[in-house]
Amino acid sequence: MSGRVRVSIVGGSGYTGGELLRLMLDHPQAEVAQVTSRRMVGQFLHSVHPNLRGRTKATFASPDQLEACDVLFLCLPHGEAVKAIDRYAGMATRVIDLSADFRLRSREAYRAWYGEEHGAPAWLDRFVYGLPELHREPLRGARLASGVGCNATAMNLALWPLARAGLIRTAICDVKVGSSEAGAELSATSHHPERSGCVRSFAPAGHRHQAEVRQELGEFELHASVTSVDLVRGVLCTGHVLPTRAIGEKELWGLFREAYREEPFVRIVKDKTGIHRYPEPKILAGTNWCDVGFEVDERTGRVVVLSALDNLMKGAAGSAVQCMNLMCGFEERAGLTFTGLHPI
Repeated sequence: MSGRVRVSIVGGSGYTGGELLRLMLDHPQAEVAQVTSRRMVGQFLHSVHPNLRGRTKATFASPDQLEACDVLFLCLPHGEAVKAIDRYAGMATRVIDLSADFRLRSREAYRAWYGEEHGAPAWLDRFVYGLPELHREPLRGARLASGVGCNATAMNLALWPLARAGLIRTAICDVKVGSSEAGAELSATSHHPERSGCVRSFAPAGHRHQAEVRQELGEFELHASVTSVDLVRGVLCTGHVLPTRAIGEKELWGLFREAYREEPFVRIVKDKTGIHRYPEPKILAGTNWCDVGFEVDERTGRVVVLSALDNLMKGAAGSAVQCMNLMCGFEERAGLTFTGLHPI
């Protein structure tokens, strides 16, 4: 696709909608057509996203006034996009849904992990899972792409170099997450006196994002625990891998380099000294980077894999824009070149 594309965002008053809007306003080949919100109709976009003051004078439109466009991003609560996917798919050349509605290809898996029947099972296998590192070629020219779970992305990218080589017997992932993962809607768990300073076990077992890891990386024994920490943006995954055979550090370097040497948004972080010698989500805020690393416990043979990312970017909006670039034939890094802030 040549020239600029007209992009609309459905559900643009939330965190991921705000991130997409920020990225689209700086994208060299996109122009924002509409941003919808049921609650904020007629209000300026910057009234919800004050970081965009001076960047746009546009206002929120009603979802009922949505017009045809080239690319449509759906930033709706889980379970909402599926109710109107026929309408949305008919209004845009390409649709990218950031919710969990179309991440799983199997209706049986959806039922098992989400506890209900999928509302539009005929659409499941039409969506390409939107993680470019694993599905770059299917995304090129695709019409439909799903979003990715932020925790799933952290686990997938940490484990992928070993999984693709068939070297994982058991993986236990300890995932620590920031508060923005819960979304913009207020709740008891997001209340500042409850959230500030916390290290709270959120999902010791059974987190739904495991379904995406099982789907993408294949069959091995997988366990995951998710813990809320005193952080706004960010995910840190520490994966404890019991490999199918002994693996040394030199071989691990080879596996990670082979998996990621050509990737524009994955960096191997494993320095010998310094406070940032392993992946750290703080320095990735606002970026589409995922930093990965590893360590070998020579005494037990356990391999520790690490990944860090911004859950609103590489775990959501950033990956979605990366998908758009591939789907539209743009340079994959377009609009995503922000490299982060100094940690202080």
